[in-house]
Amino acid sequence: MTETRPNVSTLDPEQLRTLFLFEALNDEQLNFLSERGEVRTFDAGVMVFREGEPADCLYLLLDGGLQMLRRVGAEDIVINETSMRGVYSGAIRAFMDDPSDTYPNSIRTTMASSFYRLPASDFSSLMHTWFPMAVHLLDGIYIGVRNTEAQVRQREHLAHLGVLSANLAHELNNPAAATVRATAQLRQRFATIRHKLSFLAAGDFDTAVMGKLIALQDGAVEKSARVRTELTPVQESDLEDELGEHLDELGVHAAYELAATLAAAGMDVDWIDQVNDVVGPEGISSALRWLADTLDAEALMDELEDASNRISTMVAAVKQYSHMDEASYSELDLHPGLDATVVMLGFKLAGVEVVREYDHDLPKVPVYGAELNQVWTNLIDNAADAMKGEGTLTLRTRRDGEWAVVEVSDNGPGIPADVRDRIFDPFFTTKPPGEGSGLGLDSARRIVVKRHHGRMEVESSDAGTTFSVYLPLAR
Repeated sequence: MTETRPNVSTLDPEQLRTLFLFEALNDEQLNFLSERGEVRTFDAGVMVFREGEPADCLYLLLDGGLQMLRRVGAEDIVINETSMRGVYSGAIRAFMDDPSDTYPNSIRTTMASSFYRLPASDFSSLMHTWFPMAVHLLDGIYIGVRNTEAQVRQREHLAHLGVLSANLAHELNNPAAATVRATAQLRQRFATIRHKLSFLAAGDFDTAVMGKLIALQDGAVEKSARVRTELTPVQESDLEDELGEHLDELGVHAAYELAATLAAAGMDVDWIDQVNDVVGPEGISSALRWLADTLDAEALMDELEDASNRISTMVAAVKQYSHMDEASYSELDLHPGLDATVVMLGFKLAGVEVVREYDHDLPKVPVYGAELNQVWTNLIDNAADAMKGEGTLTLRTRRDGEWAVVEVSDNGPGIPADVRDRIFDPFFTTKPPGEGSGLGLDSARRIVVKRHHGRMEVESSDAGTTFSVYLPLAR
């Protein structure tokens, strides 16, 4: 596992010419490379350079074999292996105006191997001196592609923001409109209640009768607030008919209109008879309408409470989704972020059944919360598109050794086999023109791999697709 360096540290120009990267160079250029470069020999299993170290040299394989590795979490993953003479790696962008300051990957020998090594500064000098046009062209292409990708990514983020904003506006508009409507109706009901109360007070009801009426009112309100067995439309219609017929027999005006309110509140024939026993036939109509208006007002207040809670839930989801008032990098429970994303995409998931299979023993994970929610947004949004708004979305969490795993599954038609290897490629999309930039999954994988040192896997068949996100539990 040690590096050995031979006495002869240079290559003859003619030997350099046998490398495909240098075969078209003239004698002066080859002499320059011979003078500035050196040969280094490594035993098998040696790291020639490591990802993240200063990119100070260009390496070309002379003999032997190598593996190219990328760091994923706590392990190095082999992404390429070769013994082809002349393959190069290291500071390959040293000549550009915006070079990479560190090695983007690691190189490890698979057998005793020799490399021609050229300092990055000499490689840059050679390119600028003899190939200035190539430098400008490559620099322009690299910067152009990078800027284009940045702009498209920005558009992708804005598109997601637009979807989330539209969904948020829709979800907030419904309870807000319900609040306005219920408030207006409640104002009318209280005006009617005041009028009926004055009418009752002016009648023949003494204090004892009024006390019994108020007790019946309190009991009715308490009964209407209890959780009752949901009636089918037919059962509810039968109850309204039963109450309407009984009210009609008692001589109550507009009996069937009143029956609908009493049935919705859970009142029955026995309760109507209790009111009749207290006030008698002369006061039954006024008393029931006063009590019905009270029940109607209670129902409207329940509607106001429900609408307010929905608004509060949406605001809490926005705060959870954006991780306002929290450090950008911290240890978090993954489940609230998943739930917040479902709420944010609620409009798009209106016809989708969301199944949660959470491992609540999963420890907190060190993550960039807001960025990770972008990953969930991409995966859940893609799942909804795959199912065309109808199907089952399964969110599953589990622990796999030192990894926290989040799985997003749909029961859509699956990803076609001929494109599965390309779904993470930038700008690749299976959506129609104008509906996707092809950067959603690329951005998601970048966040998982680059920012969190995790990995992302996908399994797909005709029965559906599952994306698995692996996040290290340790910082």
